[in-house]
Amino acid sequence: MSNTSEIQEAAALLQAGELVAFPTETVYGLGADAANPLAVQKIFTAKGRPSDHPLIVHLSDAEGLARWAMEIPPVAYRLAEKFWPGPLTLILKKQAWVPTAVTGGQDTVGLRMPAHPLALQLIRAFAALPERRGGVAAPSANRFGRVSPTTATHVQEELGGRVARILDGGACQVGIESTILDLSRLATHGAEILRPGGLDPLSLAEVLGEMPRLRDGANQDNAPRVSGSLLSHYAPTTPLQLVDGAALAGFLRQQSRAGRRCGVLAHSPQTLQTAEATARIAMPADPSGYAHRLYAALRELDAQNLDLMVVETPPATLIWNAVCDRLRRATAPK
Repeated sequence: MSNTSEIQEAAALLQAGELVAFPTETVYGLGADAANPLAVQKIFTAKGRPSDHPLIVHLSDAEGLARWAMEIPPVAYRLAEKFWPGPLTLILKKQAWVPTAVTGGQDTVGLRMPAHPLALQLIRAFAALPERRGGVAAPSANRFGRVSPTTATHVQEELGGRVARILDGGACQVGIESTILDLSRLATHGAEILRPGGLDPLSLAEVLGEMPRLRDGANQDNAPRVSGSLLSHYAPTTPLQLVDGAALAGFLRQQSRAGRRCGVLAHSPQTLQTAEATARIAMPADPSGYAHRLYAALRELDAQNLDLMVVETPPATLIWNAVCDRLRRATAPK
């Protein structure tokens, strides 16, 4: 774990326009001073990320909403009071000064307050430095489109010398990215989840007073572009295929007879026991436990020189929506 002096040094690096990787409760982020366009550009270069793909700005308190956003609806503050710090990103109309490098050229900005204590210490230390606006832009600390990192070791494997400092805060608790909720078109479209994540729709509905809309993957109504919204994302190097639990054993037998080395992720114990595979990983049967384990498990299999990863299809229910979203994007053609 990083200590106070390391946090102060990391904050100074951010002030100097350098990149710092740090843990959040969701995944590790690749941070830069969100008010410094040159520093933000380093994120895109390090990740190989398209310049029109917007970033999320991480804040240390809900008061930061007014510094970075405008036309903020009252419900945004209610959501922040209930779920911040936590895995919820709010999409709002941006203040005019916010760099277009952060927003991908859009008039909206994504804001969240992470729950990891080390992330908050870093952002607060950075905000206390002279002439800082207190926001750290931070997508996941991995190469663009790849499996997000949930440990400091993953960051080192992905980015290595492209980062000035990696703060080690242990394994991420949630394990998948934040839920992104669009409030920028509240009057015309209501609240809409543009990316499912660590906060489930049912919890949001308690504050919103109704279920938020769930984006179906097609951007037919000109919704803001957000992180992790491409068809192919969160993908390991090894091809990945989803197979229903009832058909998984037979599918793996066919693959084995064809001489293919397969690794399997299964959340049903019986399914795992009957699987003919080179490598097997038992996944938790609950969605939060599964999400926490998912990215690390994909990386474990990806390191074993397999021909195919086979994942038992999770339940198609609302509470599994975020996990299913990540797996669908991981299976999409590159």
